[in-house]
Amino acid sequence: MPTASDLHYLELLDIGRRIQAREISSVEATQAQLARIDRLDRELKSYARVMPESALADAERADAEIARGQTRGPLHGVPMAVKDLCWTRGVVTAAGMTIHAGFVPDQDGTLVSRLRAAGSVILGKLQLTEGAYADHHPAITPPVNPWNAAHWPGVSSSGSGVATAAGLCYGSIGSDTGGSIRFPSAANGLTGIKPTWGRVSRYGAFELAATLDHLGPMARSAADAGAILGAIAGADVNDPTASTLPVPNYLAGMMRGIRGLRIGVDTRWNNEGADETTRTVVAEAIRVITGLGGDIRAVKFPDPEQVIADWFPLCGMETAVAHEATYPSHKGEYGPGLAGLIELGLAQRGVDYQKIVLHRTAFAGRVAALFNDIDLLLIPATAVASPTNAQLAGLAEDAELLSGLLRYTCPFDMTGSPTITLPGGFTAQNTPVAFQLVSRHFEEDLLVRAGWQFQQATDWHRRHPAI
Repeated sequence: MPTASDLHYLELLDIGRRIQAREISSVEATQAQLARIDRLDRELKSYARVMPESALADAERADAEIARGQTRGPLHGVPMAVKDLCWTRGVVTAAGMTIHAGFVPDQDGTLVSRLRAAGSVILGKLQLTEGAYADHHPAITPPVNPWNAAHWPGVSSSGSGVATAAGLCYGSIGSDTGGSIRFPSAANGLTGIKPTWGRVSRYGAFELAATLDHLGPMARSAADAGAILGAIAGADVNDPTASTLPVPNYLAGMMRGIRGLRIGVDTRWNNEGADETTRTVVAEAIRVITGLGGDIRAVKFPDPEQVIADWFPLCGMETAVAHEATYPSHKGEYGPGLAGLIELGLAQRGVDYQKIVLHRTAFAGRVAALFNDIDLLLIPATAVASPTNAQLAGLAEDAELLSGLLRYTCPFDMTGSPTITLPGGFTAQNTPVAFQLVSRHFEEDLLVRAGWQFQQATDWHRRHPAI
């Protein structure tokens, strides 16, 4: 029988099949992951806190259920981790903030409850930027990109990206308000799904901006991400904004192929502002998808400049509401990035907010109309391929820098559209580069299908950092 000691880079579905076939136990896999975390995360800093006792108890329970023939699904017995803004009963949930260092929820958030119901083993809580915005709190050491320590690990789900890429869990949960599933997925060579807004309940997760926040999976493949999404999506009586639409089996149609799917490409928008490496990766993705039978169609994407500009004050206003109980009363405990965002929100007038609502509604309508003629939109994940930490120093306080970074991400938080981020190449420094596919609302199954097909024809997602 195989051991787990050399299986840390397996895809989630693969290790799950081995556990559920009893080729290896969940306890063995969990012990190996905990040992790897202990060995490597002292340098990588991806975990805010590890939960070894409860993880091993989860694993023992999973092994006992599987032995009785009570397999719960593809995640059963698989070691995973969650971003430390998701409430976890009896475990500190700090959301990257020193002000919440003593907060211990008395219940699991809905997402954590659903992972447990799927039989997942929760290894621990993953580090994030302060309040899930753009900078880590000054008192917290940021996670380190396992491909190259000088390069950006992404925000705000930086810990999720680093841990999953480094083989410290088989899949993780991130959140995305302006790009924070997609940035760390791209930076760390992962596949991430930002679902449709409302597809995954936000109950029991610290809020950054209520109408922009999305929770979703980060994994090593489109199939893995689809399996996780299937476990966490769905209606929730505790979250009235969660969609009541049925949750499909995201893995069921993967093998249907993408021949004839209409793939929209706005060459001008994709190239404008994107660096040469990013352009090359997007061009190669188009070539592969064309070879798979995708029908590439030229489109004109609606001008996003106004909604990108609007994202900042809107996020600020919603963040000010989320932090009303502690800001400005505990202002001194906030880092400059998050405090600056809240101050921006507090400075807005009612008429400013109404203008943003009108701009956002009109833009969302234009994007929805675009999908009358296409099934998917292919765009970069970031304008700059694998930026360095030095390039992005002071990100939260540099509006021009942050605006450029958000170019291909925040428009789809403003519309609530689902996207999948897919590894598509590497820089000259051997750091990952990615692209995105965007679909209509609630067509994540199409994203998983197209992503899986692309990953059958390429091996970018199977490359891992040498650690």
